[in-house]
Amino acid sequence: MDIQKYLQEKKRIMDSALDRYFPDPPEGEGEERFSGSLRKAIRHSLLNGGKRIRPILSIAAFEAVGGTGGRILPFACGLEMIHTYSLIHDDLPAMDNDDFRRGKPTCHKLFGEAIGILAGDGLLTEAFRLMTNRSSRDGLSTDPELILDIVHEIAQAAGISGMVGGQVADIESEGKEVDLPLLQYIHTHKTGALILASVRVGAKLGGASEEALRALTRYAERIGLAFQIADDILNVEGQATALGKRTGTDVSRGKATYPSLLGLQESKRRAAELVELAVAALEPYGPEVNPLRNIARFVIARES
Repeated sequence: MDIQKYLQEKKRIMDSALDRYFPDPPEGEGEERFSGSLRKAIRHSLLNGGKRIRPILSIAAFEAVGGTGGRILPFACGLEMIHTYSLIHDDLPAMDNDDFRRGKPTCHKLFGEAIGILAGDGLLTEAFRLMTNRSSRDGLSTDPELILDIVHEIAQAAGISGMVGGQVADIESEGKEVDLPLLQYIHTHKTGALILASVRVGAKLGGASEEALRALTRYAERIGLAFQIADDILNVEGQATALGKRTGTDVSRGKATYPSLLGLQESKRRAAELVELAVAALEPYGPEVNPLRNIARFVIARES
């Protein structure tokens, strides 16, 4: 399959859905006009490009186990909203202090630090409002117990036991010597947890069997770590114009990364090994999981 074409097609679907679920703020109408700057800041970050890897993984897993239709979209959009909130906060002066994201000024550079903080807060809560809102599911029935289970899983992946916890460990490790277990903890929580949740949410919504869910979980655990190792490598040897942000920042900040601990070549070897292990987890399945297989390989072949 043509993975670039597949990713572009799914990205178009996601961009359209995000635009629909979070439209332009109304001009001078109702109470929403008082939050116009906040809504503009959120749209700037949410619709400012991005590969949409997490929601696309969710859609691919949903379709791989037989899911059809748009039932996945509010949840896929919620995952992207949570990811975007994390990027807004990562870019803040108190954290990575970045001026550009995806080739455009970061949220706080355009709208100020206070609005940047609140835009992230707003996106995080908006994600859960969207996923639990009956009207956003376009009349498609979803078992309330399943929604509760999915929301719980996403909250755990995004919170102190997942992404936020990994981010704290990342910050506290700056400028210090770290060992491999700590580095793996940072990567599997800061990045891997939400990727894992994305795949599992899609699989659950699609009606995956326990066996299929276990296989997809193994797949997602491996590509989640591979994805962050690939990011570490791109920060060393990627092109700023392709990435849309500065490179070399991990070294200047003393970040805990695979290249800094193991070197570039060993980091590339480990990322490639993880991708092959991810693909191996899908061996019992046929062409229905080809998008997932190809996304795994794309993870370490990408240039941005």
